[in-house]
Parts: sequence; structure tokens; C-alpha cells
Amino acid sequence: MDVVYSSRPLWAVLVSMIAAFLILATGEKNRNIRESWTIIAAFVKFFIVASMVPLILQGKVIEYTIITFYPGLLLQFRIDAFGMLFGLIASSLWIATSFYSIGYVRGLKEHAQTRYFFAFAMCLTSTIGIAFSANLLTFLIFYEMLTIATYPLVIHSESPEAVKGGRKYLTYTLTAGCVLLFATGMIYYMTGTLDFKAGGFLAGSGSSSVLIMLFAMFIFGFGVKAGIMPMHEWLPTAMVAPTPVSALLHAVAVVKAGVFGCLRVILYIFGPNLLHNLGIWLIMAYIVSFTVIVAGFLALGQDHLKRRLAFSTVNNLAMIILGAILLTKSSMTGAIIHMANHAFMKITLFFCAGALHVKAHKDYVSQLDGIGRQMPMTMGAFAIAAIGLSGIPPMNGFISKWFLCMGALEANQIIFLFVFFTSAMLDVAFLFPVIYNSFFKKPLDDVTPHFDEAPMLMVIPLTITALLSVVFGIAPDAFVHFFSITTIAVQNIMGVG
Repeated sequence: MDVVYSSRPLWAVLVSMIAAFLILATGEKNRNIRESWTIIAAFVKFFIVASMVPLILQGKVIEYTIITFYPGLLLQFRIDAFGMLFGLIASSLWIATSFYSIGYVRGLKEHAQTRYFFAFAMCLTSTIGIAFSANLLTFLIFYEMLTIATYPLVIHSESPEAVKGGRKYLTYTLTAGCVLLFATGMIYYMTGTLDFKAGGFLAGSGSSSVLIMLFAMFIFGFGVKAGIMPMHEWLPTAMVAPTPVSALLHAVAVVKAGVFGCLRVILYIFGPNLLHNLGIWLIMAYIVSFTVIVAGFLALGQDHLKRRLAFSTVNNLAMIILGAILLTKSSMTGAIIHMANHAFMKITLFFCAGALHVKAHKDYVSQLDGIGRQMPMTMGAFAIAAIGLSGIPPMNGFISKWFLCMGALEANQIIFLFVFFTSAMLDVAFLFPVIYNSFFKKPLDDVTPHFDEAPMLMVIPLTITALLSVVFGIAPDAFVHFFSITTIAVQNIMGVG
């Protein structure tokens, strides 16, 4: 595989960090300038990331070494197809989230707005660092940076409930970070390297019992942020955060970083062959299947809209991990492309929840009767994303769920095909009543419905992300080549790239 040496990965990471400190320097003196730094950085970051896509499509990797601490211990960026996909997701959706955040914090006259935008920029710095990490050491540095950067966003309201949620978030994620650090040290001791390698690099490096223990430690460490049960409890609690933060947690950064880490472990540290030989892939598949089903049923019982969406996230993230651990070509394709598809659909749903909160001050499903007549654009976007999340064409969710189901058949595991179908039915059960009630029921306050949407800085981003969910369903390779990049990643993992 050809390696291209370039500083662009470094600049893709640094641009939002530079913006973060410019935001701090501007402060509350001029909010238009302060928020301009956010918007400019978001576009610059996306264009830097997108400029590297042609090289990835040519089958090349892009590398930049910052410092070598010791042989095999480097702070280094290396962009492969899988990392590029995650980088594109994060950088593109940061643009939408930046505009949306401005409308949200202004609409609610939020306090501590400078801190909010500073922390947001640092989160995107960390996320792109994770996406472009060449090895476990670099990955863990940015992974823990993400944990710290997200904390001020989780406790943004500074209410007792928010502080409690923030403490729980730190307790779970920092404990997981300690486990990851220990497992990383063991791998370096056993192999002398921490570099990610498509198809894995641990085969023959230790006894079966040691490798199984390492796998369990990594899945626990990354599974906390990925929301694998029973390590998921912090996630619904963190919904006390502002809605753009919830969107960031669920679609772009934190939980996606956890899933990205799980897939790096499964496909780039252990690899399909070793996991088959160890026989632990099937156990892992049953564990995440439990999360898929239980999270779906828990979502059914949530009246608070954001908590319902939070359990929906747990459900879908587990589906991604299940697709990866089935270790077939189609299942891995479905898992990786669903990272992108789910991001666009889930951020739309959270954007809609935030618009409902800002404009109508409604946070519960039971309050939404007739709201679609007042906010048709918001609830129309919600309907598009909900249909896609249920796997119904022509939305993008259909593409990934089709490949996941095909992967279950390729693995000769009909039970997991049943899991995927059940998950889709649960998506319908907890999302479609929201659509029906909002458009076809009379308003609870018996007031004549009138058009009254949230601020356009909120409505336009959620409309765009909803429409992109349709576009990527009809043309999965449109604009940013998500499907081609996914195909290259899977070919590399299977050893045919």
C-alpha cells in the first residue's frame, strides 16, 4: 500500500484547536466574531479532510509523524479508508452543528456561550485526532482529550442534575480509559508495536487466554462510550446537556468514537482470522444482540423525547458492532457504512428535538399531539430520519441494514438476521407514534394550529441533514464517496485491497 507523507492530517486536527483559543480570546465582547471562528474553522476543517479523499480512493494512506518517543511508540497520524470515513462524518456534520448551535444558544439566551463554543471546538479537535490516529497511543491521547472536552458541555446548565450527570459520565469514561491504558501497555509489551493494521496484528503474540482477556478489556474500555449494556447508563443521564451537545454525543463524537474504537479493536488489532480462531466472536455477537433488543424495548417506555432517542442510539450502535463482529464481507460493509448513515439520521432527530424545545418548549412525546401542523418542516425532517432509521427505502438506513442482514446470512447465523429485523420493528414502534401524533392528532391545548417554526439557523441544518439522508439512500456515493471508501476499508481488512 502506497504511503503519502503530508502535514494535512495535522492541520485537519489543529484548525479547530486554533479556533477554540480564538473563541476564548474573543469572549463575550463580540459574539458575531466569536461564532465566526466556529463557522470558519468548521468549513476549513471539512475542506482539508475532503481534499485527502482522492488519495484514499486511489488506495493510498496518508501519514504524518509528530514525534517518536521510543521504537514502536509514536505520536503519529495515518489516514486509511476507515479513518477517512469517520473523519468525513465528523467534519461534515460539525458544519451543520455549528450553525444549529448558534440558533440554539441564541434562541434560549444560554449562559456561558464562549465556554460552550470553546469546548465544542476542542471536541472536534479530539474527534479528528481519533479518526486519523495511526496507533493505539495516539488514539488514547485524543480519546481522553475528548472525554475532558465533553465534560463542560454535559454540565453546561450547571444544575444539580447536570452536575450529577457529568460526574457519572466522567466516572464511567475515565475508568474505561484506565482499562484501555493497561491493555495498550500489555499489547506493546507483547508485540513491540501499537500500529493499527487492516486484518489485525496480534495473531501468534500470546496465549489464547491472554488474548481473550485483552479483547474483553478493550471491548469494556471502548464499550463504555459505545453504550454496550450494562456500561450504557451514563448515556441517558447525559441527556441533561443542551440538545446540540446531545447531537454531538450521539451522532458525531463521543459514542461514535467508542464504536470506532470497538471496530478498530475487532478489525485492526485482532482481525477476523484471530477472532475466529479464538472463538470469541460468537459470544460477543450475543452480548451486543442483547443490547440491540433490550435498548429498543427501553426506548419504547421513554416519554422524554431525548431519552427515547438516547436508547435508540444504544440500539443502533450495538447493531454496528454486531455487524463488525459477524466478520463477513457484507456485515462489515453494513457496519462501517451505518456509522455514516446513522450519524446523519440521528443528528437530524436530535436537531428536531432541540427545535421543539426552543420554539414550543415541549420535551415529551406525550406533548407532541398536533405539533406537526405548527412546525411542519421540523417534524417532516423528523419523519424522514425516523423512516430511514427503520431501514425503509429510499432513505440511507436501508442500505446499511440491507448489508447487515446479508452479512448475517453469509455467517449462517439466522438468529442475528432475526435480531436485525426485530431492531427495525422496534424502531418503527418507538418512532412512528411520534410522527402520527404530531401530524394526525389534535393539539392538546385545542389551539388552532399555525405555522411557527424554530429559528432558521436551526431549521435549515436539520432540513439539510434530513435531505442528505435521502440523497445517500438513493446515491450512496454522492458528494463524499462514503460507499467507495467503505468498500476499500473492507477489502483491506479482508486482505484483498
